[in-house]
Amino acid sequence: MAAVESPRGRRLGPATAVAAGILLSRLFGFLRVRVVGAALGLGPHADVLGAALRAPNVLQVLLGEGTLSASIIPVYARLLEEGRRDDARRFAGALFGLLTAVTAALVLLGMVLAEPLVAVLASGFLRDAATPGAVDRFALTVRAVRIIFPMTGCLVLSVWALAILNSHRRFFLAYAAPAAWNLAIIAALLSAGRNGPADLDRILFAACWGALAGGALQFLVQLPAVLSLLGGLRPSFSRRVWGVKEALAAFWPLLLGRGVVQLGGYFDLFLASFLATGAVAALGSSQYLYLLPVSLFGMSVAAAELPELARRQAGGEQEAFVARVRSGALQVGFLVTPTVIGYLGLGWLIVALLFQTGRFGPEETWLVYLVLAAYSLGLPASTTSRLLQNAFYALADTKLPARVAAQRVLLAAAVGAPLMLALDRVPLAAWVGGEGDLHLGAVGLAAGSAVGAWYERLRLGRALAARSPAFGLPGRELVRMATAGLAALALAAPAWWLLRGAPLVVTAGVTLPLYAGVYLGLARLLGVSRLGAWLRGAKK
Repeated sequence: MAAVESPRGRRLGPATAVAAGILLSRLFGFLRVRVVGAALGLGPHADVLGAALRAPNVLQVLLGEGTLSASIIPVYARLLEEGRRDDARRFAGALFGLLTAVTAALVLLGMVLAEPLVAVLASGFLRDAATPGAVDRFALTVRAVRIIFPMTGCLVLSVWALAILNSHRRFFLAYAAPAAWNLAIIAALLSAGRNGPADLDRILFAACWGALAGGALQFLVQLPAVLSLLGGLRPSFSRRVWGVKEALAAFWPLLLGRGVVQLGGYFDLFLASFLATGAVAALGSSQYLYLLPVSLFGMSVAAAELPELARRQAGGEQEAFVARVRSGALQVGFLVTPTVIGYLGLGWLIVALLFQTGRFGPEETWLVYLVLAAYSLGLPASTTSRLLQNAFYALADTKLPARVAAQRVLLAAAVGAPLMLALDRVPLAAWVGGEGDLHLGAVGLAAGSAVGAWYERLRLGRALAARSPAFGLPGRELVRMATAGLAALALAAPAWWLLRGAPLVVTAGVTLPLYAGVYLGLARLLGVSRLGAWLRGAKK
């Protein structure tokens, strides 16, 4: 695996560089979620912020990292591999100009149509105006969306920058850049909190303005490095530049593939808006933890492998292609397996440590943990599917992943919707005590998502094996990883019970490192440790 330069000049492997960048941005993301939770809890204003951040991101989903970069990188990386740097520069400039024009028009349209957009994506909020004494989440969300919508144009351009950087094997900056977005929101929330008594409307809109500023920062921090690699930028709007038509032709199936899965999250938002207050916010908080390993482990490996898989396929290196897919699956499984077991067995402690403060109390912790546990059941499938999708993209087959992804979304909805309605009748207090009015409907949606994720994973795995008979995922190694994780949990859980009266920081500070340390040690003894593969590039 080729190495890339880190900001300090040390040699980082691609997957390690991606993971390091994502980890940095996610750490600030956790801080953002914690600050939002402390200020808004899981109340109506938290629902509004969650919906307002998701609604404009339709553009980022359609033109974002999952689709745009996957259509740009194979073409741009091939031009670099063939030594055609002038063509690569013209290709990048044409895509920048076309993206700027398209996103500017869509941003303006989104601001004008904010009200019908929110009515579609969060229809359940429409009931608030007719409910005496209720916070009108619909009106607040419309105002918030109009503030935030221009942010998405900046985020789409930041994905263009990410694609250029990744093609040059520069991974860290592209995936660390979202830290700027999180920091801007945190700064806005802290500033609003200091200006007099708590005014939830003021805090909400401060977060929205922070998100807008953060979107611009996320693009701008990448721009100098991109300009340096390109040797300057000459934007154009021409579709005649070599490679543009090929990238656009690949974009539409990618949009149906990765885009439809992402849009499935908006369908979850639509369904959750009909549930009891707090469901939208609970889904958002739990998804943040659920998506951490998806991005940190699954996406880091998949993103690092896409340029390399494209090069292997272009060179006809079939055995090397299959070997890279298998190696990537082992890297993903090594860290995702204990994450799943840890979320299921120690998830309450993790949620409480990260989010329980201010308006976010023990009942909110229980709800987010239960939703997270349901999501976690599909975590191994979601992370591996990222890698398998990129394998098909390197094979120039974008249609099969698109069909499978659409089927995944439909299955998740078919399973999740009835579960959601049944569980929303169950108050959380009936299970964990307390006097709150939170309900369990969001758990049903998460369970449906897990079922859909496994369907996609199995379909993609079988299809790739049919095309490359030598392909096979490392089942025995993954079983040994699971064995090490369960044994580590068996030792960590009693430690949690013994420390149950201690402060939360102390309990978590002992239990979680114990779990991680035992897993790493047992994985090494069982011969399945892939820690060296993650850290190899961090050594000179």
